[in-house]
Amino acid sequence: MKKLNVAVIGASGRMGQEVLQAILQDPVTEPSLGIVRKGKAEGFAKTGVGLQVTDFKKINVVIDFSSIENFEAVLSFCAQNKLPLVTGTTGLSPEQLKALQKFSKKAPILWSPNMSLGVAAVAEALRAFSGLEGFDFQIEEIHHNKKKDRPSGTAVFLQKELERQVKVRCPEPVSIRGGGVFGVHKIYAMAENETICIEHTALNRRLFAAGAVRAAKWLSMQTAGLYELKDVIGRK
Repeated sequence: MKKLNVAVIGASGRMGQEVLQAILQDPVTEPSLGIVRKGKAEGFAKTGVGLQVTDFKKINVVIDFSSIENFEAVLSFCAQNKLPLVTGTTGLSPEQLKALQKFSKKAPILWSPNMSLGVAAVAEALRAFSGLEGFDFQIEEIHHNKKKDRPSGTAVFLQKELERQVKVRCPEPVSIRGGGVFGVHKIYAMAENETICIEHTALNRRLFAAGAVRAAKWLSMQTAGLYELKDVIGRK
C-alpha cells in the first residue's frame, strides 16, 4: 500500500514530536520532512524519530504546529506548491485570517484552533442550545501556565459557535492558567431552575496529534478550499 508522505513544520517542538509519532503509528502515513526553528529542514534522526529527509516534491500533505510568526510563510509555500495544509496555529490576526481565505483558493487548507475530534463534536452539540429561552451562557477554559493566548483559540472558536446558535452576545470566556493542564473547556447554560454544562477535557497531547493526522489523510483527497475539522467528521 502506497504511503502518504507527510511534512511536519515545527517538528522539534512538543506537538511536532507527538505528530511524528502519530504519523509513524498510522499504517497509511509516513513522515517525509521535518522543518524546525528558523525554517531549517532537518533529518528526522535529529528529532528523535530516526528517518532521513526526502525531497520536498515527494510531500503529499503538510501539518503545521510551529508558531504564528511562520504562519503566512507556511501558507504561501503550500499555496505555491499546491500542497494540502493542516494548521493548528492560534491567535491569528484579522489579516492572517484573510490570508487563509486568499491562499485556500490555490490549495486545500484545514485550519482549526483545536485538532481534537472531540472538540469538533462539542461544537456540533451546541446546536442543542439553540432552542433554549431564559438562559445565560458562559464558557470557561483552563490551560497550563505557559499558554500564551488568553482566551484560548479553542474558547474563541466555541464562543463564536455558541453565539451563532443562541443568537445573543455572550460574556467573554473565563480563562484560567495553571500547572500542566492540557486543556479543559466548559460551556454553561444557566437558568433559574436548571443548569447545563458541556465539558471537554484533553488528557494528553496525543489526541491533538491523532486528530491532525486524520485531518491530513482526509485533506489530501480534497480540492482547493478552506476546511474545518467538522468537515472531517462528516458534519456540516
